[in-house]
Amino acid sequence: MTPEERHLRKMAGHTHSLGFVLCRTVGFVPQSRALKPWMVVLLLILSLTMVGLTIGLPVSFIDPGEKMEYYQGTLTISDLLTSSNSGQKITHQFKDLQKISENLVDEIFIDSALNKHYVKNQVVRLTPEGDSVTADIIMAFQFPSTEQRAVREKEIQSILNRKIRNTRALQVNVSSVQVNDCGKRAAPLAVNRIMSGELAPKGAWPWQASLQHDGIHQCGATLISNTWLVTAAHCFKRGANPRQWTVSFGTTIKPPLMKRNVRRIVVHERYRSPSKEYDIAVVQLSSKVTFTDDVRRICLPGTSASLPPDSTVYITGFGSLHYGGEYQNSLREARVKTISNAVCKQPFVYGNDIKFGMFCAGYLEGIYDACRGDSGGPLVVRDNTDTWYLIGIVSWGDNCGQKNKPGVYTDVTYYRRWIAAKTGL
Repeated sequence: MTPEERHLRKMAGHTHSLGFVLCRTVGFVPQSRALKPWMVVLLLILSLTMVGLTIGLPVSFIDPGEKMEYYQGTLTISDLLTSSNSGQKITHQFKDLQKISENLVDEIFIDSALNKHYVKNQVVRLTPEGDSVTADIIMAFQFPSTEQRAVREKEIQSILNRKIRNTRALQVNVSSVQVNDCGKRAAPLAVNRIMSGELAPKGAWPWQASLQHDGIHQCGATLISNTWLVTAAHCFKRGANPRQWTVSFGTTIKPPLMKRNVRRIVVHERYRSPSKEYDIAVVQLSSKVTFTDDVRRICLPGTSASLPPDSTVYITGFGSLHYGGEYQNSLREARVKTISNAVCKQPFVYGNDIKFGMFCAGYLEGIYDACRGDSGGPLVVRDNTDTWYLIGIVSWGDNCGQKNKPGVYTDVTYYRRWIAAKTGL
């Protein structure tokens, strides 16, 4: 892997000022001897040139008023099994497919209105799905710091869609081309636990929402687009009249960072209280939210996504700090582990109460857990590109933080097609 590729992989999903890189590079100019002015100028020019070559950015683009930004895109490349002259089918090698995909994206943006801002792209993951492959691509651009990111995202997406329709290099499913603004967070990751734990920093979990009935917090929810949230079906046992519900965003309920009315509530048609099965619902906002560092959607997993037992995952919520307590005004966070069904279905844990579409997370020794008021909130995981995905919805559990009674979560992957059918996402 070249230094350039390592740089892109490390910086994927983050925004940094190029000026900081330049200062570090120029700082290597020796200070122990007296240099003539023309030598200092020459060394400075050489330093700037080396920086430009290292990150693939022409020196003429370097501008303190601009900043490097990274965007994640997804291409579904279909019809990979093609017939050869002998009639036999051959499969594209992943290494070749990665290079072809990167060259395709290079050509698209070099021959576009963004050619002066485009730096480079890199395929960070190839995922086979039948006769197709999904390519996750990180694209690096340099934009003026005054421009709005949401506007740039739309322009990048538009260029990808328009150009790919005219290419014959690969059979690319245009409907799957998207610029992913999901799953990115501004605050550093440093969590303890929800019950009696640390408060969540500002901007740490920008997809977290509070569902409120007649102005009173009832459940958590997770933002999955600028108009849709996903939550638990049992949150609406008191009724699903949209006029009685509101949604707020931010790390405090009062005052809220942003608030929206609810247009529609869709509870899974097979959910029946007090049953714990089919515990999922989606909520449509009355008006779109504007994405910022503090309010942003989470990524949804694919239908075939899976997470092995003992994986590190994270839960957040405004729930009580002990069983029977009241909800908290400030958002709290916890780090827990996924638990295999083989363990969770043991008689001393939950036995046959664990059904399809459920999984456990937490610790058998207790303490770290969600509690009352956290229901419907997110259980999330981070991938190797520092992108966050919603894999679980806080559903149920015996008491809070009790031994051998971890939290039980609705499996988002299991209901992924249902979410798509109801929201179009």
